[in-house]
Amino acid sequence: MEQQLDHAAVRAAADRIAGSVRPVAVVPAAEGLWFALEYLQHTGSFKARGARNFLAAHRDAGTLPDAGVTIASGGNAGLACAWAARAQSVPATVFLPATAPRVKVERLRGYGADVRLVGDRYAEALAACEEFAAQSGALSSHAYDHPLIAAGAGTVLDEIRAGLPGLDTVVVAVGGGGLFAGVAAAAREHGVRVVAAEPENCRALNAALEAGRPVDVAVDSIAADSLGATRVSATALAAAQREGVRSVLVPDPAIAEARRALWEEHRIVVEAGAATALAAVRSAPEPLGERVAVVLCGANTDPADLTADLTA
Repeated sequence: MEQQLDHAAVRAAADRIAGSVRPVAVVPAAEGLWFALEYLQHTGSFKARGARNFLAAHRDAGTLPDAGVTIASGGNAGLACAWAARAQSVPATVFLPATAPRVKVERLRGYGADVRLVGDRYAEALAACEEFAAQSGALSSHAYDHPLIAAGAGTVLDEIRAGLPGLDTVVVAVGGGGLFAGVAAAAREHGVRVVAAEPENCRALNAALEAGRPVDVAVDSIAADSLGATRVSATALAAAQREGVRSVLVPDPAIAEARRALWEEHRIVVEAGAATALAAVRSAPEPLGERVAVVLCGANTDPADLTADLTA
């Protein structure tokens, strides 16, 4: 089974997940700007691509155990893992802190997951997940730091190119770096520039670039629920150090304004994390390219908080 991330890995992922994920729609948004509507993906985010590729690759290699898969995540990665496991007819055991919102627990159960609530912090849920994997033989999945997960996410880039001939720049939000690393691997093959957008106070990739290695960062942003990784993957850092990649930080008010603009101007409701990519475009002192695609990567959010923002 391949364990490296390059365009060949992304192409292999595309073959594995063909017919089981929704091809991304690319729509014009403004002069020189297009939206890639990946928030319409199964489970509400791009994470479905990586989860499906991860499990399908293990199934093909004969390494998908009867005990199924396990992950510690109450967010988009957990939902995607549970969805992909159901498609492979294997169990998904998802560990969450006992403080996890009930709506997340119920959504996971709706995908057939066995939800285990452990401790009050994510670290405790993660430790329980690791212990469960060791004892049960279940396959451990990760939210972003695995070549198969990133390669699956990267399949969106060639779909965007198919829908937008002449694409020169793609803008993606970065948390742990799975989407960015996969997209960058595919973009590099075609000479497409990548803009990696992060909140100013969730800057794991930007800080790693400064330090020359992955480092822990503080997490404090309205987009922290989906972009709040404390450390970026080494694979993402390596991708960001290549030519054709630009790291951009945006403040929370710009993210909130981009999210409001998506609703007011396009009737699109996305997570603050997804709006971070558009905020990078709107905040740029000059155009980022002539044919720019912004990946709107997830919509697992409560529209009520958008309404609250609008009426505040």
